[in-house]
Amino acid sequence: MLNVQPNCWSEHDELKAVVVCSPTTLDVPDQRTADYVGWERPVQQEKAHESHEEMVKAMEDEGVKVIDYSKYLKGEHAELNPHLINRVFVRDLACVYGNTLIPGDAGATMRAPEYVHSHGLFQEWFDDETFPIKANNDMKALENGDVFVLNKDTVFINTGLRTSIESLEAIKGRIFKAGFSEIGVIDLPRKGETMHLDMNCNVVGPNLLVGKSYMRLFPVQVVTSSGSTYTMAGDFLQRHGFEVLWTDHVKHTVADINFLNINPETILVSTKINKAILREHPTFKKMKIIEVDVDELEKGGGGIRCMTLPLERR
Repeated sequence: MLNVQPNCWSEHDELKAVVVCSPTTLDVPDQRTADYVGWERPVQQEKAHESHEEMVKAMEDEGVKVIDYSKYLKGEHAELNPHLINRVFVRDLACVYGNTLIPGDAGATMRAPEYVHSHGLFQEWFDDETFPIKANNDMKALENGDVFVLNKDTVFINTGLRTSIESLEAIKGRIFKAGFSEIGVIDLPRKGETMHLDMNCNVVGPNLLVGKSYMRLFPVQVVTSSGSTYTMAGDFLQRHGFEVLWTDHVKHTVADINFLNINPETILVSTKINKAILREHPTFKKMKIIEVDVDELEKGGGGIRCMTLPLERR
């Protein structure tokens, strides 16, 4: 129906199709309410919608097919979904490993309805082999902001605040079946500012990864179908072709780290990004940097990468 075939073997190949979801219709009116729901600051939904439309337009201007899943919902799902305040953060819902879209599982019960709604649509859009809905039956929590598809061989996963090691154990066989030979597992601090892997590091094109400096002190468990070994985070990433820019210039976790690769030469970033990061490495100087004002959306605790679920990269 969508004329899209899931295909993602990296974080930087040309983005052809992406899933998004427009923001909630509700305001988060004051700081006390924001604290209760785990958001950084109050949010006006009208401004949030304007920011989201700007982000979508920026991707469409680059030739990306943007699919707002909320427009396809029907019945009780369509009635409830607009009231889910975190629904804009679609990255967590599932991840394309090669040609297989594997469902996630909510790490917080507040987010559970979004997974039910989106997974129901994915079942309609794709066959059982492409979207094995039962893959999350044995999961306890797996939010895909914790997942990076580094290359055709390797994925990088954080088992932290919102993703459990038990869930990874439950799906690692499916990841190997999808065509990958290695899973790098890191266990980052269980804190709000380090909630997901993509709030700590990100891929910048085919040969560079930027990460918070503290990450270099963490070991990575390298899991294969035959066993596992350990190495340090920097060594793991360098072995897979990434120079690592360890930075101490992250002032705002979401704005500075949570950008999106449109293609190997282009990234979509927040206007609030700390420009010092963009001056730290010559790779950034060669890239096309597209800035969009998503400040109102970032107040909810997630950024551009959190708000985009790539379905197809070529």
